[in-house]
Amino acid sequence: MSYVIRTFTSGIIPLYINVDYHKEASTVEGLEQGYVICEADKGFLLLFSFLKRFSKKIIVFSSCASVKYCAELLNYIDLPVLDLHGKQKQQKRTITFFEFKNADKGTLICTDVAARGLDIPAVDWIAQFGLPDDPRNYIHRVGRTARGSNGKGRSLMFLQPNEVGFLKYLEEARVPVVEFEFPAKKLVNVQSQLEKLIGKNYYLNGSAKDGSYLQAYASHSLRTVFGVHKLDLVKVAKSFSFSTPPKVDIQLGSARDKRLSQRRSYGPRSGGPKRRRND
Repeated sequence: MSYVIRTFTSGIIPLYINVDYHKEASTVEGLEQGYVICEADKGFLLLFSFLKRFSKKIIVFSSCASVKYCAELLNYIDLPVLDLHGKQKQQKRTITFFEFKNADKGTLICTDVAARGLDIPAVDWIAQFGLPDDPRNYIHRVGRTARGSNGKGRSLMFLQPNEVGFLKYLEEARVPVVEFEFPAKKLVNVQSQLEKLIGKNYYLNGSAKDGSYLQAYASHSLRTVFGVHKLDLVKVAKSFSFSTPPKVDIQLGSARDKRLSQRRSYGPRSGGPKRRRND
């Protein structure tokens, strides 16, 4: 048994949020649900370490562009993954779906909408790298594992320290979760190599800038928890393998209300063309 499995399943004391177990839980009994708290700059390294250890996994992101970037990067560095999102043609999505469904192991990276309704057997883990808008969407996501009468599966949320307030919403929805721990020294630290790659590879650099992470975050309905101004943008940039944070433009508030339009940029103000994020 690998170190990560021991850590995630039996190597720590579960920290259950306060759930009334006399009431029926909102998720199936065979599903072990947890979260890990990590800073934004360690998130991708943790995901990378996670992907190298487990069998059949679905990773959910918040935007099509983030799915596209992550899949391109992982495939480029010889960690094969499949990707599924709404901007692909239907034929491509169908081929990808059946390829993953029929595989004994592998990784599917997808968006929230693409994940909904998928009937895929024997999925070991659902990892949520981009968090859902509300507990209902969370339940839809984790429903992709532990399917069937005797189904077993696990789900994992990646939470930044400023996002722990989301656990209160899960508590109110009767969703039991445990805290998982992953020692920093056990991370596969490829940060410097990834930063060099993104700095030199024009295609991946552009894909990373178009990742739409901040735009998706700014559009989150639970803004009391997911406030874009609470983010450490330097650490967020590290999660996309940037050594120097790029400039990005995001739309805050309704797109129809130009008075609410506000640029949020990170990185130096001089040099280089600007890119507008399109999700």
